[in-house]
Amino acid sequence: MTDDLSTASPKQRDNREFVLSAVRACGVSIKYASDRLRGDTEVALHAVRENGRALEYVGDDLRANRKVVLAAIGRWAIALQFASPELRDDRDIVLKAVRKWGLAIKHASDRLRSDRELAIVAIRRNSAALKYTSDALQAELEGNLYTGRQLGTGAVTLAYEANKRDGTA
Repeated sequence: MTDDLSTASPKQRDNREFVLSAVRACGVSIKYASDRLRGDTEVALHAVRENGRALEYVGDDLRANRKVVLAAIGRWAIALQFASPELRDDRDIVLKAVRKWGLAIKHASDRLRSDRELAIVAIRRNSAALKYTSDALQAELEGNLYTGRQLGTGAVTLAYEANKRDGTA
C-alpha cells in the first residue's frame, strides 16, 4: 500500500493512519485528505510542520488555530497568507513571520502594515517589504530608513543607524 493521497481511494483518504503517514512524507498532500481529516488538528500539525504551505489546505477552523498557524509560518513564513484574518491581525504571529521573511508583511492586516516597529523589522529583513507597508509609513520611512540594498539572500544592509547619528533619521 502506497501512501500517495493523490491516487488514494476515498476510504484511504479518510483513514487517519494512512493520511498521517502521507502528510509526514509530503505535507501538502493533505489537500487530498477527507474534509474530516483536513480538520483534524494532529494531522494538520504534521502537515504544516513538514511543509508550511499545507496551511492552505487544512480545514478553515485550523487556519484560525494559533498553534497550527505558528507551526506553518515556522516552516514557511509566507504561509501567513493562508491564516485567518484574525491571526493576520495578531501582532506576535505577524512579527514571527516578518522576522523570518520580511515580505510576509504583505499578508498582514492593514492595521499591522501600519505598525512602524513591524515595518522596520520587515524592511531590515528585506528592503522590498517597504512597498507592502501603509502609505503613511512608506512616506515616513522611505527617506530615513530605506537607504540600504537588497541582497540576493533577502538580507538587507541599512544605513539607518548612521542616519540616526547624523540626525537624518
